[in-house]
Amino acid sequence: MGKANWLRSLASGIPIGISFVSSVCYIAKVNGVSMQPILNPDSATCDYVLLNRWAVRDFHIQRGDIVSLVSPRNPDACLIKRIIGLEGDVIKPKSQSQSYVEVPRGFCWIEGENHSQSMDSNFFGPIPLGLITAKATHIVWPLNRACRLMFPNN
Repeated sequence: MGKANWLRSLASGIPIGISFVSSVCYIAKVNGVSMQPILNPDSATCDYVLLNRWAVRDFHIQRGDIVSLVSPRNPDACLIKRIIGLEGDVIKPKSQSQSYVEVPRGFCWIEGENHSQSMDSNFFGPIPLGLITAKATHIVWPLNRACRLMFPNN
């Protein structure tokens, strides 16, 4: 393959790759302890997860799904949390400031597994579904932890 053909292949492959990542799926590193013990069970290693954008394109999420989302407090930050409640659900927040919260239409309630170390709906309330960017479907790294993320309701 000549240099010109190689460059043409590369030039046509880049937009395809960008389109795939922006609309189908990508792999991301999970930072922090908020999802322990499901993700990053020890502080020595970080999990890498497959984030499926296609799975949330029509906001078809279920209680128990682990999702990535744009932080409602900092649009430059990405969070990974579990869906606890959907619109119409009545939630008892972990914080004692409110007794119960009804999740409004178009919103959901998210929480980290490690409640004492998680910035989640207990701090900022229900979040708009539009902030959800992908569903975590698999741990892909480290290899000894590689598995499908499955939950009783999925």
